[in-house]
Amino acid sequence: MANHTQETEITTKEKKLIEILRNTSYGDITVTVEDKQPAVVEEAVKSIKL
Repeated sequence: MANHTQETEITTKEKKLIEILRNTSYGDITVTVEDKQPAVVEEAVKSIKL
């Protein structure tokens, strides 16, 4: 069976997403994807558990 390896370039938006994830020590992050690319990243600012 042939080995089909395809390299894909990382886009600027993907690099920004990785940077955000690496700089987040704790919390929830929601990522909205459009056209197979991260479009919006939302970090939960405040959460209160009762």
